[in-house]
Amino acid sequence: MRERIPHEIVASVLAATTAFIGGNALHLPPWAIFIAWAGTFLLGGPNLTNAKRLWCAMPMGSTFALVIVLLETNAGTAFGESQLARNFFAALCILVVNTTLMYTGRLPLFSLIPGMFFGFASYFATFFGGFGYDAGNAWSAWICVIAMNALGPVFAWLSIRLAFPVPVEPVPSPSPTLHTPR
Repeated sequence: MRERIPHEIVASVLAATTAFIGGNALHLPPWAIFIAWAGTFLLGGPNLTNAKRLWCAMPMGSTFALVIVLLETNAGTAFGESQLARNFFAALCILVVNTTLMYTGRLPLFSLIPGMFFGFASYFATFFGGFGYDAGNAWSAWICVIAMNALGPVFAWLSIRLAFPVPVEPVPSPSPTLHTPR
């Protein structure tokens, strides 16, 4: 296939549109699109199978991250008020929830563990970065990051389709000729 418009141009124009997604009153995390966009190409490129795998895995990862934030927000001082006690509680939460996340990857629907980690990391960056229509709200961050991660495979697909690829005829290779020495 040959692109009528170079992929670099199409991808850059699409990337520029994310300024309007993130730079509005909802303060959505546009970089979450890029994480899923890149993940789509890591899986081999945009197609429905890869998109579905990411669309199942990323929200699950974001959900596990939400659980950690809710646990730390509501019970973070269970071991005491000191920073060390809070760190131990956080470590325990991460140990238990992360282990559960990875075991969830044994289920065929959620078997794309890197995809779950894309959602996991995207959620933390959204929540702790103060993104979302209600910055600092764990549920707002969850809704926003799932929506933005979901757009990644769409942007990956658009980056290919909007290059308007056309088939290229294979160039016939010259037939081998025998050269006789003189």
